Amino acid sequence: MTAVRPQILVIDDEPQIHRFLSPALDAAGYEPKRADSGQEGLRAIALWNPDAVVLDLGLPDMDGKDVLTRAREFYKGPIIILSARDREAEKIAALDLGANDYVEKPFGVGELLARIRAGLRQGMLTPVAGGVVTAEDVIIDLDRRIVTRAGERVKLRPKEYDVLAYLARNAGKVLGHVDLLKTVWGAGHLHDVQYLRVVIGQLRHKLEKDPAEPALLVTEPGIGYRLAT
Repeated sequence: MTAVRPQILVIDDEPQIHRFLSPALDAAGYEPKRADSGQEGLRAIALWNPDAVVLDLGLPDMDGKDVLTRAREFYKGPIIILSARDREAEKIAALDLGANDYVEKPFGVGELLARIRAGLRQGMLTPVAGGVVTAEDVIIDLDRRIVTRAGERVKLRPKEYDVLAYLARNAGKVLGHVDLLKTVWGAGHLHDVQYLRVVIGQLRHKLEKDPAEPALLVTEPGIGYRLAT
């Protein structure tokens, strides 16, 4: 019996992207699907409900961020943005609208496949509200508000726990600075990125094996942070 392969929908108007990505996705064990415009992509998402979507922002009929916004009204799977737009504001806007990750063109296929795998894992593992999230030897019990490392309980300050819990509830997903600041500190602190950096630094010292080379609380330069599960 033939195994069902995860479907990956690529929404991009550049034929060379499809010629490059389709065989790479196929070789990696996925079933590639193609859409060449925003409207076609939205129809394809509704029709196939793919396991993951790779979405270009520069589409011929509509902005990719509008596709993202409309897709999020009915699609819960991972959406990875693939775009030549390298401005930090574009990345933050896409992540705030519900994208799981952002890869700049030109890109390496290995990196994109890794981001797709991370997105698929996130869809399987991320809890909606409570539950337990495990990242290496760190266990975050969101229901009981308990964090342990290598079996030992870790004492966290309230803001440290709030930041870690929000990252845990979205494990594997990149969360923007603004999103984290608004959730933990409130709308009046959207520009106080230094607060966030201090808390992330404190969490790394308490949870990472090597705080100078963090493997759990990963920085996405210019964008935000993610918890690597």
